[in-house]
Amino acid sequence: MIPLLNASGCLDALTAPEVAQSLDAFVTKTVTPLPREGNPPLRFAETESGMLNSIGLQNPGIESFVAENVPLLAQLDVPLWVSVGGFSAADYALMCGRLDDSDEVAVIELNLSCPNVEEAPETAAELVASARAATRKPLYAKLSPATWDIAESARAVADAGADGLSLINTIRGLAIERASPRPALARGAGGYSGPALKPIALACVWACAAAVDLPILGMGGVFTSEDAADFVSAGASAVALGTALFADPWSPRRIRAALAAMDAPEVIAGGGIRHVPTTSREL
Repeated sequence: MIPLLNASGCLDALTAPEVAQSLDAFVTKTVTPLPREGNPPLRFAETESGMLNSIGLQNPGIESFVAENVPLLAQLDVPLWVSVGGFSAADYALMCGRLDDSDEVAVIELNLSCPNVEEAPETAAELVASARAATRKPLYAKLSPATWDIAESARAVADAGADGLSLINTIRGLAIERASPRPALARGAGGYSGPALKPIALACVWACAAAVDLPILGMGGVFTSEDAADFVSAGASAVALGTALFADPWSPRRIRAALAAMDAPEVIAGGGIRHVPTTSREL
């Protein structure tokens, strides 16, 4: 069976614990070294075939997260992946070092590609190398589709010590509020997700699967069991749900049931599914 996770930022496990417990692992919203209020509203906008968001990494900061959120999330009894972000290599090292001794954290996902905040000056490979030096935990590098050769990026982060890839993050988009007429989001552009992202995501998974021998968490427009199977056929080892969780919080159960009924074991096995890490030592 294809492992199902959530895309970072698309599910609040403490508000909807039953939904989180229907997943094979839960991925937190991105945490940064210091608390962030995020971008000003409006921060969400629907489009004809997807959704724009400009949250801006709103979060309580790593110290509050470790002290308050991690113990509560551990009670869900679901493998915990923590998404971390920052604005320098030192930030990523600090975050990973802070999480290294936490037995509750199975995997650290490095958010290297948020379109709604300023980026770190270092390359993705340099950020991964800094994180790798600070932790023994499995590291998944979340890459942006907004690059000419994502396979080159995959090879670079693999050489720097990444244990897996998360593909893909949202891509920058804009919607116009025609009555104004002004951008629908207060910040202007935001991260675009939803069904229209799927062909882009599949192309990225396909290219990276051919370039590196790393497990890939595929995401981008997954709404059905067929979507999930397509990602595995392209080379993903597991699949994450994003925008689908806003429209249908119980989509993991629906998709899992449909996958179980699919008469296509060769398709499901064809992507070389690997075990989703449940502890910090499994990779």
